[in-house]
Amino acid sequence: MPRRVRSRTRAIALKKGFRSGLEHQVSNALKDLKTEYEYEPKEKQLPYQPKVRHYLPDFVLPNGVILEAKGRLTQADRVKHLLLKEQHPDIDIRFVFKVDNKLSASSKTRYSEWCDKNGFLYCFVDDGIPKEWLK
Repeated sequence: MPRRVRSRTRAIALKKGFRSGLEHQVSNALKDLKTEYEYEPKEKQLPYQPKVRHYLPDFVLPNGVILEAKGRLTQADRVKHLLLKEQHPDIDIRFVFKVDNKLSASSKTRYSEWCDKNGFLYCFVDDGIPKEWLK
């Protein structure tokens, strides 16, 4: 996507109260599915270790499923989500990606493969959010 289009998309997302264009797309996809959600609900922050930090979910569905919109799945994100999964086994975090990038330029592993290996469900925003995730 050309830089000018990306910055315009981000500007629109920021005006609507989202941190990224992808979060705005996820919000629109959920609205199209007539699904309510909470966006970054502060009361649902989760602490995690080793250094006490707090995770703020992107989207929380009425069934408790957490959707995490990720344009980039950085090393820090991967570590955080593995710690959250280990320390809060009762939560259900699922990823919504824009594209199936490689973890890094030197890696052969893609986001989808990392999710499969670590037991996270995922989808791609352009394919739509699976309706079974809403039940």
